[in-house]
Amino acid sequence: MQVHVATADLVTVPVDAIVNPGNSMGIMGGGTSGHIRRIGGDVIQQDAMARAPIAVGAAIITGAGALPCKFIIHAPIMDEPGQKIPAENVRRAARAALIAADVKQFKVIAFSGMGTDQGDVPMEEAARAIVEEIRAHKRACPETIYLVDTDAEMVDTFEDALRNAVQNL
Repeated sequence: MQVHVATADLVTVPVDAIVNPGNSMGIMGGGTSGHIRRIGGDVIQQDAMARAPIAVGAAIITGAGALPCKFIIHAPIMDEPGQKIPAENVRRAARAALIAADVKQFKVIAFSGMGTDQGDVPMEEAARAIVEEIRAHKRACPETIYLVDTDAEMVDTFEDALRNAVQNL
């Protein structure tokens, strides 16, 4: 599996699927979820809400509306919008997203920083949780993962987490 880190807006990445770190209710109002809905269209939220509740640690897949990716993997990090969460929720959501990508045989997916905005998870903890779950994922798909963010500090934090994981720090 290849992992790449880049400065990019999650909604512009042309991959099989992007990961939406939303809430169990499927409401896409703020943070990354709101950005996905605003750019991709309300149809994404309507589809997610129709399948709610989605447990933290589970994932569903919807279409991507007007986005260049093909699908959205909704992997909730919180039960209700705007909750403060522990880093463990990020870990569970990342694991669920990776499993969903394997089940649907998505070859290329993208994550952004999860839980670092509304969830109030420190960037280092969120990046470490995502990277550790990627390294623990031993299934065939995805083959390539992009860790992207528009925030330079989050991008640097992803790079640090990858470097530390490789060095087993």
